[in-house]
Amino acid sequence: MRALIIVVFAALGLGLAATAYALRGEPGFDSVRLGPWTTWPHLGGADIDPYERAAIASEGLAPMGVNEGLLFVARADDQGAPLDSRCAYRLAGTDLPARVWTLAAYRIDGRPQPNVADRYGLTSAGLLRSSSGDFVIEAAREARPGNWLPLGDDPNFFLALRLYQAGASTLSKAYEGLSLPTISREACS
Repeated sequence: MRALIIVVFAALGLGLAATAYALRGEPGFDSVRLGPWTTWPHLGGADIDPYERAAIASEGLAPMGVNEGLLFVARADDQGAPLDSRCAYRLAGTDLPARVWTLAAYRIDGRPQPNVADRYGLTSAGLLRSSSGDFVIEAAREARPGNWLPLGDDPNFFLALRLYQAGASTLSKAYEGLSLPTISREACS
């Protein structure tokens, strides 16, 4: 009987530990990776898995609906090095298949990263572009000419790229051809 009690408590402890570990990482199992960017196309839908549902509930998130848009998150640059606000980054790309999109820097806890400019993101409508429609965004602590995304003092951050009115149904077959901005690390201080 004593052995049964030990086994039950061990199983319960292991189950709780595995669940806590699963909820601390990225939500769900159906992620799509494109270079350094990751998205969860079903996160805002009714058919999400229990781990995604629990991650949303525990974080207090309100994801976009499946047909409202997509969120892409980058925690590393194109070479796989973790993003660090002590470094500057060059994001380069071309127009994305969305009505409008935004790019913002967030602290690891999900709050906007405070910065000297009190500006937390950029929108596709306000970007300077070349004649071909391409854009370059400089993400750095210090002000930069052109499209500058200010970074704060907290070295740990991630980038969030939101495509509005570009739902999973629109892009589900186009992921292979979808070209998201590259993230190149420049000088570090």
